[in-house]
Amino acid sequence: MKLLVDTQLLLWAAGMPDKLSAEARELLEDPQNILFYSVASLWEVVIKNGLGRSDFAVDPHLLRRGLVDNGWQELPIEGSHVLAVSSLPTIHKDPFDRILVAQAQVEGFLLLTTDVALGEYLAPVRVM
Repeated sequence: MKLLVDTQLLLWAAGMPDKLSAEARELLEDPQNILFYSVASLWEVVIKNGLGRSDFAVDPHLLRRGLVDNGWQELPIEGSHVLAVSSLPTIHKDPFDRILVAQAQVEGFLLLTTDVALGEYLAPVRVM
């Protein structure tokens, strides 16, 4: 299964794996699953880290290097992803979360998230 991991879970997986639920850990460790992170998540980390947010206190360069070195696949933001955002209901207003939902829809990936509001989208979303 192809899994797209939202930014919060990505940060936990990379630096605080003890915060992951047992289900999330099982999905991320299953060798049958292909793990993806979105460029949007890197962008979010860069912006929120630059704003001094303590929950984003990670070097984005090291984060990306660690993900790549551990076999994660990078998902770029494509025009089709951006256009898919226009068809999403306004359940969630955060643009980073909305692009992740759109990417999951367009690519047919399962989006793993900690955000209960994202679970209301029709996209394949699993709240962890």
